[in-house]
Amino acid sequence: MWPMTGFLIKVGVNAVAIWLATLVVPGIGIGGLGGESDTGQNVLTFLAIGLIFGLVNAVIKPVVKLLALPFYILSLGLFAFLVNALMLQITEWISEATPLSFYIVEFFWDAVLAAIVVTFVSMVLNLILPDGD
Repeated sequence: MWPMTGFLIKVGVNAVAIWLATLVVPGIGIGGLGGESDTGQNVLTFLAIGLIFGLVNAVIKPVVKLLALPFYILSLGLFAFLVNALMLQITEWISEATPLSFYIVEFFWDAVLAAIVVTFVSMVLNLILPDGD
């Protein structure tokens, strides 16, 4: 497989996971690019959000995980959901500077529920799809 293929698969997995989270959790979603949006715009928006989320996970998440290591140990790994919720919140913050309009209404409940959905969907899709590793 080409080196870029694994990266594109990860972006697609992130996009699908975030899309399913918007279907399950009522407090998160995307807004159209200036009004009503069609399916093509929604797909591109979810792919862009998946790209941003992947970059946030690649750059910021390792630092946060290292700093939060004692909390991971004390909570037996459950703190990972809060870290993933924070990564979704950072993704929302970054997307505010673009016309993507990804939103999370309430940090704690909506972001944590979305993080749980995104974690499990990503885990299942990463087991099913080859990524070149």
